Amino acid sequence: MTNAVEDPSEFRERARTFVREHLETVVAADQVGILRNQRSDEEELAAVARDREIQRLLFDARLAGICVPEAYGGQGLSPAYQRILNEELTGHEFPERLQSPTFAPCLSVLLEFGSEEQKQRHIPAMLKGEEIWMQFLSEPSGGSDVAGALTTAVRDGDEWILNGSKVWTTGAWWSDWGLCLARTNWDVPKHRGLSVFMLPIDREGVEVHRIEMLNGSKEFCQEFLSDVRIPDSDRIGEVDDGWTVGTRWMFHERMGMNSPLTTIPHGTTHAGAGNLSMISIARDAGRIDDDRAVDLIGEAQTLSLANQALRRRLAEGIASGTMSDQSSAIGRLFAGRTAARSGTIGIDLAGAGGAAWTPDDGALVEVGLDFLMRQVTCIGGGTTEMAANVVSERVLGMPRELTMDRDVAFRDVPRSPSAS
Repeated sequence: MTNAVEDPSEFRERARTFVREHLETVVAADQVGILRNQRSDEEELAAVARDREIQRLLFDARLAGICVPEAYGGQGLSPAYQRILNEELTGHEFPERLQSPTFAPCLSVLLEFGSEEQKQRHIPAMLKGEEIWMQFLSEPSGGSDVAGALTTAVRDGDEWILNGSKVWTTGAWWSDWGLCLARTNWDVPKHRGLSVFMLPIDREGVEVHRIEMLNGSKEFCQEFLSDVRIPDSDRIGEVDDGWTVGTRWMFHERMGMNSPLTTIPHGTTHAGAGNLSMISIARDAGRIDDDRAVDLIGEAQTLSLANQALRRRLAEGIASGTMSDQSSAIGRLFAGRTAARSGTIGIDLAGAGGAAWTPDDGALVEVGLDFLMRQVTCIGGGTTEMAANVVSERVLGMPRELTMDRDVAFRDVPRSPSAS
């Protein structure tokens, strides 16, 4: 029997057996918080190595790339099978660091725009855990204006020379490859002069600097590209048509955990304290029977359930064609604001314990830092403000926001001295 006709019940039993035999159970409290600085560098590298190991185990068990075509090492099955695997993974470890952005959006972009040689070279390596990919997208001077990229790519025969800087790349210091948006033409409006490249992060000329956040986390990085040579064979899509790739790239980024290419235990959230922790916070703050605390816990639970239902609805609607792919911005907008609200609920429950704590304060530890970091969930993966724009203009059909640089050659667009 081939994977394509495997009965769902048989697939579920096979997935359940694999999970029980090969994966450790996890404590919900271990996944609470926003980019908490809980590991040393050595521990983080060990966790990355374990993620790679789990991914290889999944691959060998025919449980990696459930919706990836068999020609590239996947299983060629429908999203229903991915949902089954996600359900069976609930409460267990999984290769978290490979899901975003390696599988969504990077693998998604390769599937859609990569050459056959690029797909054959990289997608099986991703599915085996041999390549972890990052997005070289945001820039220090660009804010949310991705199309305003200043990183340049200049052609030199069969190579391109890249210069510039990218920023807010989570985990770049332990990753392998980057998907990079660069400017290849300054004489056309900004959206028409971009191209997309892929490059190994250890390539000569790539310098990775880690950024320390207010809670001590150093997972965010800034990359400096100095005369980095990339073969033209590592260009994705056509020259100067990078915005065509970029719009789909950002769609896949907004899909995130909703993507059928990601393996995510059912109910997992990557930002904000979970509902189980809300109960723990109220208990350790001595407020478990407080009426106001009960209301807050109920709100958090309601937001979580609504978020999960919305994710399923969007995934099904986009996959079936009954909803525009731009509707993914609805999920991005709701998830970001929900996660930020959860950070506020957490500190409301913690009270004074959210401002000052000791290591013995249980669930109250670092709730205050989570509150201060809550806006990360509205920035990473594309800002919620940009998602709101997409919803208004591309989903609801409202008039486009007025811009003054739409038909202006990019080199003639005024920029501050620091951005030049």
